[in-house]
Amino acid sequence: MPRVKPTALRFYGSSNVVVAGIKIVNSSQCHLKFDNCQGVLVHDLTISSPENSLNTDGIHLQNSKDVSIHHTNLACGDDCISIQTGCSNIYIHNVNCGPGHGISIGGLGRDNTKACVSNVTVRDVNMFRTMTGVRIKTWQGGIGLVQDIRFSNIQVSEVQTPIMIDQFYCDKRTCTNQTSAVAVSGVQYENIRGTFTIKPLHFACSDSSPCSGITLTGVQLKPVQIAHYHLNNPFCWQAFGELFTPTIPPIACLQIGKPAGNNLQSYHDI
Repeated sequence: MPRVKPTALRFYGSSNVVVAGIKIVNSSQCHLKFDNCQGVLVHDLTISSPENSLNTDGIHLQNSKDVSIHHTNLACGDDCISIQTGCSNIYIHNVNCGPGHGISIGGLGRDNTKACVSNVTVRDVNMFRTMTGVRIKTWQGGIGLVQDIRFSNIQVSEVQTPIMIDQFYCDKRTCTNQTSAVAVSGVQYENIRGTFTIKPLHFACSDSSPCSGITLTGVQLKPVQIAHYHLNNPFCWQAFGELFTPTIPPIACLQIGKPAGNNLQSYHDI
């Protein structure tokens, strides 16, 4: 294989793009990528590659705005949908995901870079046997902001960790501890329901830039015991917000209110 494996289908610097009614099978890396695009519509798309195929993201968005993805079936070896820096006004609904790593914002801020993502809605999604469900992941040392994110009506089945924010993301053996972090603020979780196999929720947030404005409504996640998997309780570190309804299981680790001295810049300022 060449040093850089090819993406099956890529749009760069394009506007008013429609991708509909096609099937992409067994890409050697990302299946469908949009970079520096505006006005993107993807629907009635099927993506299929094996669960153990490395780095085969389904749909990858970067520096793109005004994107709609719906009525799509995604099965791959990495994120079903990956939303990277520079993305805003992203609307994803009526999507089936699995196998794969779920729907992810990030990883953001790698190599001390600046990253911004805002106004993302993911709703009416089915996840089956994915590694995570809905995830935000940032590298230590980055700067920027993830803001105004809504995950709603997500049905998970045998998902390892359905809800995750990880500001200590690292895809290699060790990563250097660093102080700065891409801030995460204003994340809504509504009606996330189904079964998990490892942990229902994981909020690992930065000491210097705690997660704020997290809200949980109608979260009902029940364990399924699978061989070789150890079930864990919800985990929170430096995560602040509000529980609008009781959750299953109880998520007592979320700190109610706002972090002390939290003064986030606006997305526009950053």
